[in-house]
Amino acid sequence: MNFAGKIWRLLVGIKDGLALIFLLLFFWALFALLSASPSPGKVREGALLLELDGFVVEERSEVDPFQALLSQQAPMAEYPVHELVRALNNAATDDRINSVVLDLSRFLGGGHVHMQQVGEAIERVRSADKDVLTYALAYSDDSLHLAAHASEVWIDPQGGAIVAGPGGTFLFYDELLDKLAINARVYKTGIFKAATEPYTRTDLSEDSRRNIGAVYETMWAEWQANVKKARPAMNIDLVTENSGEWLDAANNDLAQAAMDAGLVDKIGNREAFGDRVAEISGKDDWDKAPGTFIKSDLKPYLADISTNRDGKAVGIITIAGDIVDGEAGPATAGGDRIAGLLDDALDDDLAALVVRVDSPGGSVTASEVIRRAILRHKAKDIPIAVSMGNIAASGGYWVAMPGDRIFAQPETITGSIGVFAVVPTFEGTADMIGLDTDALRTTPFSGQPDLVGGFTPELDRLLQGQTDGFYDDFIELVAEARGMAPEKVDTLAQGRVWDGGAARQNGLIDQFGGIEDAVAWAADKAGLADGDYHTVRLGETQSRYDSLIRQMFVSDDAAAQVNTGVFGMVARQNSALSATLLRDFNRLMANPGVHAYCMECPVQSSQTAFAPTSVTTQNWLQILARSIID
Repeated sequence: MNFAGKIWRLLVGIKDGLALIFLLLFFWALFALLSASPSPGKVREGALLLELDGFVVEERSEVDPFQALLSQQAPMAEYPVHELVRALNNAATDDRINSVVLDLSRFLGGGHVHMQQVGEAIERVRSADKDVLTYALAYSDDSLHLAAHASEVWIDPQGGAIVAGPGGTFLFYDELLDKLAINARVYKTGIFKAATEPYTRTDLSEDSRRNIGAVYETMWAEWQANVKKARPAMNIDLVTENSGEWLDAANNDLAQAAMDAGLVDKIGNREAFGDRVAEISGKDDWDKAPGTFIKSDLKPYLADISTNRDGKAVGIITIAGDIVDGEAGPATAGGDRIAGLLDDALDDDLAALVVRVDSPGGSVTASEVIRRAILRHKAKDIPIAVSMGNIAASGGYWVAMPGDRIFAQPETITGSIGVFAVVPTFEGTADMIGLDTDALRTTPFSGQPDLVGGFTPELDRLLQGQTDGFYDDFIELVAEARGMAPEKVDTLAQGRVWDGGAARQNGLIDQFGGIEDAVAWAADKAGLADGDYHTVRLGETQSRYDSLIRQMFVSDDAAAQVNTGVFGMVARQNSALSATLLRDFNRLMANPGVHAYCMECPVQSSQTAFAPTSVTTQNWLQILARSIID
């Protein structure tokens, strides 16, 4: 019986093991099915549908599976601008595509430069005698920027449109910090570093107000010029300067008011819009629901269209988001990660390199790591072009300096050459709650930084000196890269931000143009004609579980939040306010040491907060040396 029992237990164990193996194989197959790349076979003759239910970004961020599991939600969808432009450019010459449809009902924007890139691609589709139609419940600045290039702009009868223009409210914490007895110690170089003012003032200084106001005025003028050129009938003055009369004339019907002002062409629900598209693209015989039409979605279309691999390779390295130390990214510019990508490409026989920058700055050390990696390519005697996106400020400008030629758009925000630090100490808070301290020191730096007892004058002097030293380094590097005298650079620096037009006049950039212009220039300098080269984006990969996680955690509630018309914009502003508070708190409390960040630069993505950093007495100087510049 004992032997029979052992045999039985062995058989049961084998059975359980096989069941576990088959179960694992089943879930692996299910995972592979859900996360697999789209099938090119899904491309059909008809319309190309771009359902932009999120942000247009420079670089798509990876979904952190553990964070998604803990929060039970994935970030909003992100659409890299180069993928949209590639799809539209191909659609212009693709005989299978007879029209393009942009569903902007849940679109969250993406910045002036990105909108102009996509808008120009839409114009190329229309130049091929193909219709482009847009639909939304509510239009705002970025969605109107895209819609202005369309042949037909539709709005839901319950929808509306708002033209806001650049600008908004800045938050200031000086009185709050006083009430909490927190001492915000500021170390800065440059009179225009507005990033420190939220912690030391109750309003903008006049210098910062003039500087930021001038940039906003330029951005506003460029937006109007771009939109009016694409859609001359748009009466922006009526919407922004006589809004009361505008709404009264339409009996407060926001959709009708939008059409009266030339912002949209047609009023109709989604079914009516779909029926109109079906007149152009054809009716979908497989789906009998109202408002359906023959269409191909973006992902399978991108999977289907061929990528040119003829001729020599021109590399493109993307530096997007905050520049930080380490391996972070994509969509955050981890210095070690980007330098690694550049070094890996040293053996790839690149004919030229294009550096695409869309960053408000970050760590000095990470910026320098990236700059040196770019210089290693320059040492191979290949052309280096820099293409600036929405923002290339401070650390973003630092990494742009090695370029042989710098391209930007008039709407690009750049400059902000300066550094600062804000370090909180709590001696006042300790006194308020009855916590006393007493110190024994062998040197003025013993026990420093003392966040409870306060800093010694010698440490204050050291930190200000380090800040000045970083600023001097920045000035010298810019002067060398741009062929200017350091004194001239200093007059352009001081933390001042510039729009692309002013930056070109001041010699901080070389010419207007997008990334296509930068690629063409670099290829020409490498002696390559059209058709003799192709582009390679260094390190561009997407996790196979990214789409699976997004399918699992993007809920209908999240979708509904961005699909509630004009009032939905109010809800999104509340979310933006919360993100700003969290970002500012993290910069003050979670990153002690030397810092600088372009608070005046508009945030264009859903990633706004810094990760916390732990501090010990042993590594304080190392942390203080990790300046964040903007």
